[in-house]
Amino acid sequence: MKYIQLSEAKALPVWRQPVALLFLMAAAMPIAFSTWSALLNNFVIEVAGFDGSDIGWLHTVREIPGFFAIGVIAVLMVMREQVLGIVALVLLGVATALTAKFPYMGGILTLTMLSSIGFHYYETVNQSLQLQWIDKARAPQTLGWIIGAGSAATLSVYIGLQFLWEPLGLSYNAVYMTGGLITACLAIFAYFAYPQFESPNPQRKEFVLRKRYWLYYALQFMSGARRQIFVVFAAFMMVERFGYKVDEITGLLMITLVANMVFAPMIGKVVAVFGERRALAVEYVGLFVVFVAYSGIYYLGWGVVLAASLYVVNHLFFSLALAIKTYFQKIADPADIAPTAAVAFTINHIAAVFLPALLGYVWLTSPGLVFILAAGMAGLSLGLSLLIPRHPTPGNETVFSRVLAEPAT
Repeated sequence: MKYIQLSEAKALPVWRQPVALLFLMAAAMPIAFSTWSALLNNFVIEVAGFDGSDIGWLHTVREIPGFFAIGVIAVLMVMREQVLGIVALVLLGVATALTAKFPYMGGILTLTMLSSIGFHYYETVNQSLQLQWIDKARAPQTLGWIIGAGSAATLSVYIGLQFLWEPLGLSYNAVYMTGGLITACLAIFAYFAYPQFESPNPQRKEFVLRKRYWLYYALQFMSGARRQIFVVFAAFMMVERFGYKVDEITGLLMITLVANMVFAPMIGKVVAVFGERRALAVEYVGLFVVFVAYSGIYYLGWGVVLAASLYVVNHLFFSLALAIKTYFQKIADPADIAPTAAVAFTINHIAAVFLPALLGYVWLTSPGLVFILAAGMAGLSLGLSLLIPRHPTPGNETVFSRVLAEPAT
């Protein structure tokens, strides 16, 4: 296996450079994950007979590996980050491929757990590698383009489902098998086609929890809690309340992905120009309005057109969350990036472990209240975002940092 320093990687062909590998992995992961998620609600309702409580438990199980993402630190003692990311992608792909083979509660939960381990360990390592391999000055724009690449891969899955599901009479098994194996094969290609890249800043391989990162931890916690409500219940609502079929859900997701492909690179530039504080403030104000409007679908009887529009807009606001990554990159000790990515993923999933199951019971009696709670979380996130300084740096992590550092007079 060939090892090469990041500083020397520029001499490689463009397609074999570190950023190209990030783009490849960013495209490979959504093929399996988007296949799984696009079919999930129809699959569990039509084949497994799930209700709101069941779907809540499924997503709680799915988030358990995210809660234990801190285990990445232990794995990194025996495996390189780059290799772990690729192995995780293979696991995600294989578990997705087998999903429809076990169409009952126990089987679905087991394969969900396995695919989730692959997904969350990949995402943890991927976030770390992005922050290590991408120059700070170009990080917002490059991350925006990477998001766009992932959206393009997802779009390819949705186009296939949209135009081939009914004409070809596709089965859940055929689609899950195809999407999962494509991801696994791309990951294997990435292992053999790329050298092992050496970062100039060796990463600490022990638990890291620093007081000065507290705002980053808080933003991650609220992001995980808020996003879970949307991921678990927004698409479920479209199927349960409005009777969306697989091709209709896929069509909605296609619109969302096209919007992301167009706007994600622009969002990266917005973050670079206006800063993390303003970008996140815009995201959280927008999400507050969106979640309040979601509740109106139940309390005021608003229709399917508004629900579909909110779904697309919600995804666009979530793209601004890349500002949390670039905020951390600016304040972090370079050697802290890998262990802190693992800690942050665990923090991000604290609420995710119990919220889906808990709110699944709330959903059975008051779906609108679920979205009101999400709006409250967006409001709290807005307050936290305003604590980010205009130019965050080590020693200037929050608006209070320099005030507290000044000696009393």
